[in-house]
Amino acid sequence: MVHVAGRHRILGRWFRRAESNVACWPERNDFEGEFLSRALPKRDARLIQIVDAALADATKRSGEWLVCRPGCTQCCHGVFAISQLDALRLRAGIEQLDRDDPARASLVRQRARESMSRIGAEFPGDKRTGILDENTEAQAAFDEFGNDEPCPALDPATGMCDLYEWRPMTCRVFGPPVRVEGGFSVCELCFQGATSKEIAACEMELDPEGIEDAVTEEAEIATGVRGRTIVAFALLSR
Repeated sequence: MVHVAGRHRILGRWFRRAESNVACWPERNDFEGEFLSRALPKRDARLIQIVDAALADATKRSGEWLVCRPGCTQCCHGVFAISQLDALRLRAGIEQLDRDDPARASLVRQRARESMSRIGAEFPGDKRTGILDENTEAQAAFDEFGNDEPCPALDPATGMCDLYEWRPMTCRVFGPPVRVEGGFSVCELCFQGATSKEIAACEMELDPEGIEDAVTEEAEIATGVRGRTIVAFALLSR
């Protein structure tokens, strides 16, 4: 089994686009207000529907092996890479939270600022744009980056995600077995005592329709930003 931080890295690499990303970053993201919601690709809703259905199916097959419950925050610690589609969705979510619960949205942003104050100096990428470097040295540095850092969207008082409906793809597939090179990746709290055969029987198929890359491309075109980032940067971008 793979520990939580390592599983974040593995899932982040899976969701990374197969082709190389060419940097064309503006100094800041100027997509603000309700345009964020309009810029979110329409097919993102379909992608979420597909992934959530796959999770529901894997959860049903996993039964008591899967111990994920509301308030368990094991998977909410450890910085991981997200796509520009994830980033755009998170910003749309915080925009919605601004309207529904401004005080809670303010707390999320405050946690993001506090997180960056702790880890920003060691960020293995462009500190101005929040885009991660993709060279070998930077990827090695990222493997050791912020492994104990709580997600800014995590409410420490409740143990719940304040942006749950808008969460990144990696968060949506955490828990059930996911096939990786050399076997399966599972949450270290789940499938305790399960055999390899029992784990394999509960495999979650990621993006079975294969549309994640195309929808991410749509998000990159809409925002003019390419490359991977992290949750804290996404929430502080405008």
